[in-house]
Amino acid sequence: MLYNAYELQRTMLSGAAAWASVGAELLSNPSTPFGYFGFGTVMASALDVFAHATMSRGKPEFDIEDVTVGGKTFPVTESIVLHRAYGNLLRFDHPGLPKNAPKLLIVAPMSGHFATLLRGTVARMLEGCEVYITDWADAKLVPTSAGRFDLDDYIDYLIAFLEHIGPGTHMLAVCQPSVPALAAAAILGKQGHPCRPATLTMMGGPIDTREAPTSVNDVAMDQPLSWFENNVIATVPLTYPGAGRKVYPGFLQLAGFMAMNLGSHMMSHYGMFKHLVDGDGESAASTKAFYDEYRAVCDMTAEYYLQTVEHVFQKHSLPNGEFFHRGERIDIGAIRDTALLAVEGERDDISGIGQTKAALHLATSLPEDRKQYLLAESVGHYGIFNGSKWRTRIAPVVEDWIRQHQKKPLKVVA
Repeated sequence: MLYNAYELQRTMLSGAAAWASVGAELLSNPSTPFGYFGFGTVMASALDVFAHATMSRGKPEFDIEDVTVGGKTFPVTESIVLHRAYGNLLRFDHPGLPKNAPKLLIVAPMSGHFATLLRGTVARMLEGCEVYITDWADAKLVPTSAGRFDLDDYIDYLIAFLEHIGPGTHMLAVCQPSVPALAAAAILGKQGHPCRPATLTMMGGPIDTREAPTSVNDVAMDQPLSWFENNVIATVPLTYPGAGRKVYPGFLQLAGFMAMNLGSHMMSHYGMFKHLVDGDGESAASTKAFYDEYRAVCDMTAEYYLQTVEHVFQKHSLPNGEFFHRGERIDIGAIRDTALLAVEGERDDISGIGQTKAALHLATSLPEDRKQYLLAESVGHYGIFNGSKWRTRIAPVVEDWIRQHQKKPLKVVA
């Protein structure tokens, strides 16, 4: 019923958004009398903000057309190099990359938003790396014939992607996937697998949420797992290919994030309204672009979501040494040569200070010269991987870390 009610509301609001958009165009059109009166501009701006806030959004495109390196601009090629039911492996490259450019796998979160949320991460790292990224599918669009997808499958996907890219690949995990990425590195490290990552950079990841718990962590701890199963898990309606699948809907994830900072979101929209009234289309467009991405959400499978809540936020299975993959306990101490970089934001309200750094303490067999920690001052959660502070202060550290260990190839174990 929950999903069906949402779909009914979405359909109704889509119609209202279309009419609001038409009204805004009419009221602001200079060929109509309304365009010459102040109230016409105000009404048009209000309708424009309403239309933008209520319109339906699909999966965005990366739209990275070119990259500038050393004052030269090169065209970027985006391609699907490996297709899987629950997510593709995308590759980005350009002719300005040297033949020995590092290969970097960016692991996007499966947490309600599409991988395009990391567009800025990809664009910046593409300046010096051949970049790959996990492009996770919207669970409601995956037919039930594809089977289930849980934490074990997520880890398997990462291992398969690393094997496809080949030895010497570097890995960068943003937020939630820091846990399965660290687990995958430990599994491959224990095997002495030639495709274990050369480096793993974890950014704002919930490795141990007992460190500086945030409101997100508190929500996960305040209720038993059965509460989440009964209250936030819904069934995909018949109108989608994944009809009948149990999912954690993206619209619930978005509602939760919006509620965390409702005041700031309201002020952002009020600011957009004022920009439109003042004729500052550029500032209004910037706010619109952010929310176009922020409100584009997807569903995740119920089993994956519930296991993440249970093992990452409630039981702290990884730091407690009780995290299993396909029935075998994962030992972070098995990471012996994959260099680890932990990045945290001083103002991160989703993953608190110390939660990502915990990975460095868990890697007891890793030499200290293969561990590094960066606390980015005055940076919030999204600023870790997007925006000017990411581009100028954090990305150079990641690039240097990759460069250092590009020169220290892993030994191939037979």
